[in-house]
Amino acid sequence: MELFNYPIDTKTLRRKKAKIKRELLEQPNLIEKRVAVLGGSTTNDVVDMLELFLLHHGIKASFYQSEYGQYWQDAMFGSPELDGFNPDVIYIHTTWRNIESFPQISDSKEAVVEKLDGEYNRLCTMWDKLEEKFHCPIIQNNFERPNYRLMGNRDVWDYRGRSNFIMQLNNRIYEYAQSHESFYVNDIDYLAADFGISEWNDAKYWNMYKCINMDAIPYVAQSVANIIKSLYGRNKKVLCLDLDNTLWGGIVGDDGVEGIKIGPEVPVGQVYAEFQSYCKSLKDIGAVLAVDSKNDEENAIAGLNHPDGILRPEDFVSIKANWEPKDRNLQQMADELTLGADSFVFADDNPAEREIVSAQIPGVGVPAMDGVENYIKILDHSGYFEVTNISAEDMEKTKMYHAKAEASKAKSAFADYGEYLDSLEMKAEVTGFEPIILQRVAQLTNKSNQFNLTTLRCSEEDIKAMEDSANYICLAGRLIDKFADNGIVTVVAGEILTKDQLHAGGAIGTKKLSEELIDKLEISSSDKCLLVDLWLMSCRVLKRGMEDFMMNVLVKKAKEAGVTHIIGRYLPTPKNSMVKDFYDGYGFTLVEEYADGNRTYKLAVADYVEKDTHIR
Repeated sequence: MELFNYPIDTKTLRRKKAKIKRELLEQPNLIEKRVAVLGGSTTNDVVDMLELFLLHHGIKASFYQSEYGQYWQDAMFGSPELDGFNPDVIYIHTTWRNIESFPQISDSKEAVVEKLDGEYNRLCTMWDKLEEKFHCPIIQNNFERPNYRLMGNRDVWDYRGRSNFIMQLNNRIYEYAQSHESFYVNDIDYLAADFGISEWNDAKYWNMYKCINMDAIPYVAQSVANIIKSLYGRNKKVLCLDLDNTLWGGIVGDDGVEGIKIGPEVPVGQVYAEFQSYCKSLKDIGAVLAVDSKNDEENAIAGLNHPDGILRPEDFVSIKANWEPKDRNLQQMADELTLGADSFVFADDNPAEREIVSAQIPGVGVPAMDGVENYIKILDHSGYFEVTNISAEDMEKTKMYHAKAEASKAKSAFADYGEYLDSLEMKAEVTGFEPIILQRVAQLTNKSNQFNLTTLRCSEEDIKAMEDSANYICLAGRLIDKFADNGIVTVVAGEILTKDQLHAGGAIGTKKLSEELIDKLEISSSDKCLLVDLWLMSCRVLKRGMEDFMMNVLVKKAKEAGVTHIIGRYLPTPKNSMVKDFYDGYGFTLVEEYADGNRTYKLAVADYVEKDTHIR
C-alpha cells in the first residue's frame, strides 16, 4: 500500500484506519504477536497506528496498554492483566516529559551526576524487572530534546543544560543496549529532529491530549514496527535497482557511457554517486543488490564500469538488462535466488514501471523514487532493511548469492546430478547452539518460511534455553563448498519427553499433544520420545543433501540419548508446502492428519536407514 511509503500519508491513515485495517487483515500468512505498550503519555493513537504498520508487514498484533503515565508502575509492580497477557514484545513509549529530575542552574556537578544516576537507575531497574519476568524483546524510546533551550547555545554543553543532560542519559541507554541482548532503542530523538522539534513538541497537543504532535505519531509507529518486523524476519532482502536516471543521470544507450551523469564533474552526477555509495553500504548490513533495467546488457555493464561510478557489476547478485517486462525479470530473479518476491524492494525513477511491478507482484516494496536528491532519504526512512542484529553471515550475503549462481552454472556441465554434487566438494559442520551462533540461529527461525516444518519463531533467549536444557537435542549445520562457506544454513531442535510429559507439554516450543493423538502414537510409558520443535533450512542450499545429513546426525544423537521414537510435525503455512511430505522420505509413519493440514509422524529410531549423502 502506497499509504505506508515515505513520506507517510498521515491524514489518510488516521481518517480511514478502520477500512485499511479490514483490507490488511485479508492478507495470507499473517503471524500473530502480543505487544505490550507501556506509556508515559497517551498511547491510544500510537497503538492504532502501530497495529496498521505491523499488519502492513504481515504481523497481526494484539495489544496491552498501560493506563496513562503508568509505564513504570506496571513494569515494577505488575498487574494481573499484563501478567496474563504474557507479551511477545514490550514497547515503552516515553518522551522527555517523563524525565523526573532535570538539573537546576544552582546544582553542582556532583548534584547533576547524582540526578543522572537516579534517572538511569530508575530506567535500568525497570528494564531488568521486565526482562526477568517476561523474557521478551524490550523496545525503549530514547529521549528527544525539548523545543526550548533555557541557556541558549550553552544548553548543549553546560553540565546543567537540559539538552546536555538528555544526551548523557541517552548515551547510558545506548550502553545498556550494547550489553543486553533483546533490548532495542526506538530513536525518537532522530524522529523529532527530522520532523522538526518545534512541531513535534507543539504545546496544544500536549495540553489537550497529553501526546506529541498527532501527525508525528505514524512516524513513531512506523519506527517501532520496523524494529518488530526485523525481529520476526519480515525485512526485505534485495534492493532491485533500475539504471538510467536511477543509478546515473541520462540514458546510457542514447548518451553513451561518456555522456551519463555520475561523479564529481557535474553537480547532479555527485548526487547519483552518493546514492550509489549508499546502496553499496547496504551490502554491509546484509542487503543484496540486483539490477532490473530495460537496456542492452552490454550498455548496462559499460555504465556500471564508468570510472566515476561507485557500484560495479560484481556488487550485484543478478543483472537483468533486457527488454522484458520488469515484473517478469524480478520474478525470475526471485526464483533463481530461491527467495519470495516479497523479499524485494524495486527502486525505479519511472512511475509507470513502479505501478506495473506493484500491481503484478503484490508484496514487493515499491518506494516513490521522485527526485534523485531524495533517493537516499526515501529508502532510508522507509526502513526496508532495519537492523536489529548483524551476524557474520549478513555481511557476506552478496558472496553467498554469487556462490549460489556459480554453483548453478556448474550444474549444467554435468549429466549426472550425483557427480555435480561431488564436484562441489561439500563439507558440513554440525554443532549445538553455541553462544557464538545464538544470534544467527534465532535469526534463521524468524526468517525462514519455505523450508520450515513448524515455523516456530524464537528469540535468542528461547534458543539459549533450548541449548541449556539437558533434555534438548540442538543441532546447527554449516555447509561449506568449493565456492563459499554458506554459514549456518539449517537448524534442528527437539525435546526428549516421556509419555506423561507429552500429556503435560514440555518447557519450550510447540508442545502439548492431545490425548487422542498420544494414544494413536502407541508408545509405552517407558519409551523416550524426541519431539521435534524446529526443523528449518535456508533455501539457498536446497537439493544439496544437507537435510539427509542432518537427519543422519539427529538419529545418531537420539540413539545416544536413549530415545526410542522421534515425533515430527508438519504445521502448514501458505509458504511451506514444499516440505509437506518431508518426513515421508525418511521412514516416518503418518500418525494423524487433520483437516487444517497439520500432520504428525512417528519414527522408530531402531528402524532408521541412514541416508547416503555427497557431504563430508
